[in-house]
Amino acid sequence: MNIRARRNRESAEVSTESLNDIMFFLLLFFLILSTLVNPSVIKVNLPTSKTDQVMEMKPVPLTVTKDHQYYIYNRLVQLGDLEAAILDAVKDMKEPALILHFDYSLTAQDIVDVLQIGAKLKVKMSIGTKPPNA
Repeated sequence: MNIRARRNRESAEVSTESLNDIMFFLLLFFLILSTLVNPSVIKVNLPTSKTDQVMEMKPVPLTVTKDHQYYIYNRLVQLGDLEAAILDAVKDMKEPALILHFDYSLTAQDIVDVLQIGAKLKVKMSIGTKPPNA
């Protein structure tokens, strides 16, 4: 009687038939996701806000009209005197803060000019927007 142990070798195989489909869907997903992350693709409609957020402190209001007239507490200030006027308005504040009201038609450079003055004076600044129902 010849009893031998049979050696059955089972081979392990990995099916890669659906791997191409999975890789295609992953590639498509990341391509779509990368275009949504880019902020230059998204159109932004400012200065309208979706929520009404009330600030606890009383910041100094700075308003800039479409005619490039600057007002602090409804007092007209020239652009050259704006830095001194801001410094005078926030001198008694523990944490100096400005709430900026820019006209919708102003350019980004007009806004940056005011932001640079505030940053130089180390004043916290927030841009005021109109509520959604106004």
